[in-house]
Amino acid sequence: SQWSSPPEAIEHLKSQEIWFGPPQFYELCRLCNFSSLHELHKFSSDRALEGCERWMPVMLTASDGYIQLLPGDELYPEDPDYTGEKKIITSTDKKVDDLMKEGSVFHRIVIKNMYKLAVYVNIQAKYKHINPLMINSDCSDYNSRL
Repeated sequence: SQWSSPPEAIEHLKSQEIWFGPPQFYELCRLCNFSSLHELHKFSSDRALEGCERWMPVMLTASDGYIQLLPGDELYPEDPDYTGEKKIITSTDKKVDDLMKEGSVFHRIVIKNMYKLAVYVNIQAKYKHINPLMINSDCSDYNSRL
C-alpha cells in the first residue's frame, strides 16, 4: 500500500493498477474539490455541526452498463428498497448514453465496467456539503493537490 492523492488514486484506477468501488470513487471525486489538506480541514471544521444524510444507491441496469442512482436524481425511486426485501429489479433496454441524454437532474455514478466510472451531479448538496467533481475515469480533468 502507498499514499496517493485523490487524483493519483483515480489515475491508478484508470490505468487498472488498483480498483475501488463506486462509493470510494464518489468520495475521491469529492476530495478533488480541495487543493490542499488545509483547505479540506477548514471545510470539514466549518460544516462539522451541519449534519449529514445517509442514503442508499439504487442500481439501474442499462443495456451497456449500470447507473447507481442517488437521492435527488430524477430517476431515484420515491420508495427505494433499502432492505432488499422487495426484490425490485430496475433495468432498461436503453443504453447509458441515451439515459444521460434524456435526463437533466443528475446525482449518479455511471459504471461502464469496473475501471470506467463517472460521477454526474448537478443537484444542490444538503447540509452545506460539497458535491463531487464530475470526473470520468476515462479522462484527467481535475486539479486537486491533496
